[in-house]
Amino acid sequence: MADQMSVQYPYSANLRSEVSFFLPNDYGRVLEIGCSYGTFRKNLSSAHEYWGVEPNATVAEVARQNLDTVLTGFYDGIANQLPDHYFDLVICNDVIEHLADPDQFLEAIKSKMSPGAYLVGSIPNVRHISNLKSLLIDKDWQYEDAGILDRTHLKFFTEKSLRKLFSEHQFEVEALSGINDVSSRGFFPRIFSKVLYLILGNDVRYIQLGFRVRLKPSTPSPLGDCL
Repeated sequence: MADQMSVQYPYSANLRSEVSFFLPNDYGRVLEIGCSYGTFRKNLSSAHEYWGVEPNATVAEVARQNLDTVLTGFYDGIANQLPDHYFDLVICNDVIEHLADPDQFLEAIKSKMSPGAYLVGSIPNVRHISNLKSLLIDKDWQYEDAGILDRTHLKFFTEKSLRKLFSEHQFEVEALSGINDVSSRGFFPRIFSKVLYLILGNDVRYIQLGFRVRLKPSTPSPLGDCL
């Protein structure tokens, strides 16, 4: 997993306030995978202890100024340094799509979560209207330096497939919806776009999906700390 996960630093210092909508009301011990510079912490209001995991050593040094504990490395390389069944909230902003095996990660992270803990984050929406236009009309699928088809993305998800992924790993979906509406950028004429939204679904308006899922308290972690 480690050699196939990438963090895009040019935009990872963003506050990502749009994801703050998905934060739960109750949490005390927080873990962020791919914490970058640690700026997402500014969205949290309740008193808390905040841990971060960051693969880039230089960026991790900056994060240490903002977070309580920062471990340098990819998750599977530092997992044994994280306390088991400890964290009430795990944050994964734009992480899952970089993983070669999201199923393995979701099973492994459960061993670090307390019963009933939350997993919050964001992920690109492959059904965004710009991507559908490229695929269905332009007949193209061109990887790019950033965005939905970022060349470092290894997995792609729709709202439906993301719900299925969480369900298969015994996470209960509390909130999952589109964020970052860029439907107004003129991919199609405005009137035509409204018709398309009615036909294809409102989810095609959003370039990303935000989520809050909760670990069912009775769920075991079959893989434990094997990653």
